[in-house]
Amino acid sequence: MKDDSYYGSYMNVLDYGSMMQVLKGVALDYRETLKFVINMDQSSNKLVGEIPEALIVLEALMGLNLSHNHFSGSIPKNIGNLKSLNSLDLSTNELTGTIPQSMAALNFLSYLNLSHNNFSGQIPIGNQLQTLSDPSIYADNIYLCGAPLPTKCSPHENKTSKKKYENANEPKNVWFYVDITCGFTTGFWGIIGVLLWKKQWRDKVSCFVR
Repeated sequence: MKDDSYYGSYMNVLDYGSMMQVLKGVALDYRETLKFVINMDQSSNKLVGEIPEALIVLEALMGLNLSHNHFSGSIPKNIGNLKSLNSLDLSTNELTGTIPQSMAALNFLSYLNLSHNNFSGQIPIGNQLQTLSDPSIYADNIYLCGAPLPTKCSPHENKTSKKKYENANEPKNVWFYVDITCGFTTGFWGIIGVLLWKKQWRDKVSCFVR
């Protein structure tokens, strides 16, 4: 007979660079190898609680499967930081809340399954998520709306989703204008500085202006 306490113990994420896994009563320390983890499959393990935020430190992770458990709460908002992720399966859990807009930043994501949960709100728009057009990805989430599901969102939900998408891209736009401003300022004062220090050049410019 299997000990159910094993299935409920799963992974205790302590902090960045440190992860412990309890396997049949034996604690395994992955402190040195954490950054090399590229695939994690913890499906069908009767796991409970929220998805640990610290999983986001696994920057090399390409595949994450937490399906067929009893996870509750929401998807970590910064899941978009897993830039290498190309497969994500969170199906058949008890997850709630909205799907984070940051998931649109997963440019390599080619497989996604969020079915059989309790998500609500509009499915995020933009980037890679637009290519994942199979409605079964979001099946059995009765409070979800928006493409690729046939359920239309209310005007309020559409406006909220659009605002989140714009906010997610706002930092990039800000830095673009900052770069332009800095470049112009540097070039302008560079020319002024040369003219102030080079009297001969200053006189030629004055003659040209006249």
